[in-house]
Amino acid sequence: MAVEEQRAGSRVSRPEIRLVRRGFTDPAKAVRLLDGPGLEGLADDPVLLDALGATADPDLALLGLARLLEAADEPERHTLRDTLTTSKPLRDRLLGVLGVSTALGDHLARHPHDWHALVTFELRDMHPGPEDFRRALADGVKEDALSPANALRVAYRRCLLAIAARDLTGTTDLAQTAAELADLAGATLQTALDLAAEQDPEAAAACRLAVIGMGKCGGRELNYVSDVDVIFVTEPREGVDEHEAVKAATRLAAALTRLCSDTTGEGTIWPVDANLRPEGRNGPLVRTLASHLAYYQRWAKTWEFQALLKARPVAGDAELGAAYVEALAPMVWQAAARENFVADVQQMRRRVVDSIPAPELDRQLKLGPGGLRDVEFSVQLLQLVHGRTDPALRSGNTLEALAALSRGGYVGRADAASLDAAYRFLRSLEHRIQLHRLRRTHLMPTAEEDQRRLARSLAALINDDTRSDPVAALQREWKRHAVEVRRLHEKLFYRPLLDAVAELPHGAAGLTPDAARARLEALGYADPAAALRHISALASGVSRKAAIQRTLLPVLLGWFAESADPDAGLLNFRQVSDALGRTPWYLRLLRDESAAAEQLARVLSAGRLAPDLLLRAPEAVAMLGDPQGLLPRGRAALQSEVLAAVGRAGSTAAAVAAARSVRRRELFRTAAADVLGRFGEDPAEALDTAGEALTALNAATLQGALRACTAGWEAEHGDLPTRIAVIAMGRFGGHELGYGSDADVLFVHEPLLGSLEQEAARAAQAVCNELRTLLAAPSTEPPLLVDADLRPEGRSGPLVRTLASYAAYYRRWSHAWESQALLRAEPVAGDEELGARFRQLIDPLRYPGAGVPERDLVEIRRIKARIEAERLPRGADPTTHTKIGRGGLADVEWTVQLLQLRHGHEVPALRTTRTRAALAAAADAGLVEPADAEVLEAAWVLASRVRSAVMLVRGRPGDSFPGDARELSGVARYLGYGVGHSGELVDDYRRTTRRARAVVDRLFYGAG
Repeated sequence: MAVEEQRAGSRVSRPEIRLVRRGFTDPAKAVRLLDGPGLEGLADDPVLLDALGATADPDLALLGLARLLEAADEPERHTLRDTLTTSKPLRDRLLGVLGVSTALGDHLARHPHDWHALVTFELRDMHPGPEDFRRALADGVKEDALSPANALRVAYRRCLLAIAARDLTGTTDLAQTAAELADLAGATLQTALDLAAEQDPEAAAACRLAVIGMGKCGGRELNYVSDVDVIFVTEPREGVDEHEAVKAATRLAAALTRLCSDTTGEGTIWPVDANLRPEGRNGPLVRTLASHLAYYQRWAKTWEFQALLKARPVAGDAELGAAYVEALAPMVWQAAARENFVADVQQMRRRVVDSIPAPELDRQLKLGPGGLRDVEFSVQLLQLVHGRTDPALRSGNTLEALAALSRGGYVGRADAASLDAAYRFLRSLEHRIQLHRLRRTHLMPTAEEDQRRLARSLAALINDDTRSDPVAALQREWKRHAVEVRRLHEKLFYRPLLDAVAELPHGAAGLTPDAARARLEALGYADPAAALRHISALASGVSRKAAIQRTLLPVLLGWFAESADPDAGLLNFRQVSDALGRTPWYLRLLRDESAAAEQLARVLSAGRLAPDLLLRAPEAVAMLGDPQGLLPRGRAALQSEVLAAVGRAGSTAAAVAAARSVRRRELFRTAAADVLGRFGEDPAEALDTAGEALTALNAATLQGALRACTAGWEAEHGDLPTRIAVIAMGRFGGHELGYGSDADVLFVHEPLLGSLEQEAARAAQAVCNELRTLLAAPSTEPPLLVDADLRPEGRSGPLVRTLASYAAYYRRWSHAWESQALLRAEPVAGDEELGARFRQLIDPLRYPGAGVPERDLVEIRRIKARIEAERLPRGADPTTHTKIGRGGLADVEWTVQLLQLRHGHEVPALRTTRTRAALAAAADAGLVEPADAEVLEAAWVLASRVRSAVMLVRGRPGDSFPGDARELSGVARYLGYGVGHSGELVDDYRRTTRRARAVVDRLFYGAG
């Protein structure tokens, strides 16, 4: 604004400068208006001027306000001025509308009393529904008995004014605004029908008439200005000839149409378009229900069933309207089985784009590439294909249907979120354009002042800052969404799997050897010859299995190619298909569930761990076809299943094997969900979710193994003479397990009353030894290594101790490092009461009442320094070693644990086994600066995620980045880095951990 003021020089007065600073583009005119009738005394009101400056177009808002005040009589003007200066909600609503819509400003100038609608509708109901609108319209019609049709139009715009005010001030979002507009349309149709019935009572007495909303009206997603698409259905009243009833209904429908569409007086409300009816404009305006059914059963085209997806009764006879929708719904949801259904819908979309005049193509918000139609057609096609078997998808509302497709796994969550955001932005932009003059248009205006107004009105939806150059920011946001919509439309709408899902002839979806070779080379497979052998083995022959594979492979190859190792993905797919190819459900899953097929491709090409787990029991593929199949299961459910499996086994070894089998399947569930991003977009939350899932799984497995080994001992020796509890330690106790983590534990037992201590100790030792042996024994199931080296005296001490023995040891011999290790101790299996008493025993050690003596602090720091110096593997890079390297897990965890030891007795929130929770508690208590806590958390989360990624990609644990380029690329992909950006990951890791080490040096070592 300073540039504008300088450019104006001395020709600009001080009041004008103030207006320029508030966003006025014609300050001289604004000064004249502020000095004019109605606005006397308001020119120096900073509250009003600021409110005007906050609108999309301050000049337009001021002009509209001046016209309103000038048109109002003196009492009305006084009331409005008083309300305007004292009521911020009213001021924001009124000026918000006037700053966007010249048409609604014109309406208020003609009907100055209608500004009260901005108050009454808000007070009545924040979200008015159809009945509210019907009452408002009926009241408006009663005000003008001589011209009810014109009164209806006035009342309609009064309601529209209230909807726009809520929309423009953010009281409602796009979905609610569009729903209110549809409800208002339904109420208007009903009021018009009531007026038609009053004018022609004979016709009303002869028939029942239902008005079926179609298109955006039917889907409750209407625009501000749009044709309202309807279909009329009638039935004769008792004793009336059907032919006469249809004639009577036609008169009523025609009168309704005229009342809404007439351009005299206040002008048209909107055109009522009945061209979606059977035979279009060449068919009768009104049909009976039986006539509708006969037409759709014999003659309807694909697009007509697509249109019926949004059919909804909106006015007239509600019972008849419901019967119409109920009768036609089965035909709608079987339409995808029609020959060439998918191709027809796709061709229809192409025709729409081809029909757009070339000069309009780049300005089209609705019909052009990347426009609203791309979202709507994609959603509708997926609904019609998958909605046959999934009733949850059968919504006429685009956003609701998109959310249902995402929940069902038919569209990826990220893709659905992108489409949702783009649709909301494009529809909001369309709404603002239409609001300006209340004209039906879907074209971006070319005038700079129009685009500036649009940008300011949509500032909350634009990622860029709109203050410096609002027009450029608007253009960038629009193009960004359009590009994303086009990409996703191509991905979803032309997905080859849709043909298979719709059971169409395979046609071009088949993959010939020559086509396969060319595609493999283009997609970047490292060994096309081997890939061709896999394809040949999968797709050759005339079997049903080969036919389905020929349909699937074109798109699967593309999905594999998006991974770091497409060759491995294809090999894994062949192995799974060889194992399950003759299983009927597997073929159905691949053919009918595009989301499951895509998920399988992603999992098989994302690394070695998940495929290795899957190949040990390929039937786990079934969980990819279940929308709930990859959700983490709670510990209670897992433990119940494990114990049931253990109880059915015939021997101790078989029982532990059964527990390990459950663990293997659940490891695959967790790994697959992690690879597919099902644990959320926030890396820290996703890490927590995976850690909780793995902790619950290992705890349930230990509980089952302990039950099995106890039962085995008792079968041979009689009742076990002691109680046993398993105490989780380290990352296990912290609920922070990774895929390659051992289960660090302590075993504690307590002899039963009357039992000899030595006999109880031998029994506990035998049970716990067998538990560890059987869980780690070579098997097709992944081992669970139970590490008890953190016990008193380490490996040289007894594996199991009594609670009293632990108490005696800790009282006499405990070292500082043992108190530190106990910070993460948590009972996870065995006798719950004994575990709780163990916790009571160790709490004074890990949260010492007097804090940590200086000698213990020195000892802890000395041990940490020794670990850094001696335990880093030879040749390892200390800047990228995630466990004990610079700024890695040990650095962060030892720093947090030192804070817990020193302050846990006085800060209850620090008494947690979880690293991030303890760090947050330390920051909340002022023990760590928030910025330092953020740095430490970022390093810990990143190091933990790298370790998980290494295990997922390589299939074996590792604490450093892989040396192999493909494996490193896989790790980078898991962490969200694109193709060719592995180096950025390593650089980001070094930068993040370097900052963390600087914090550790200050907080842990006391440096600086």
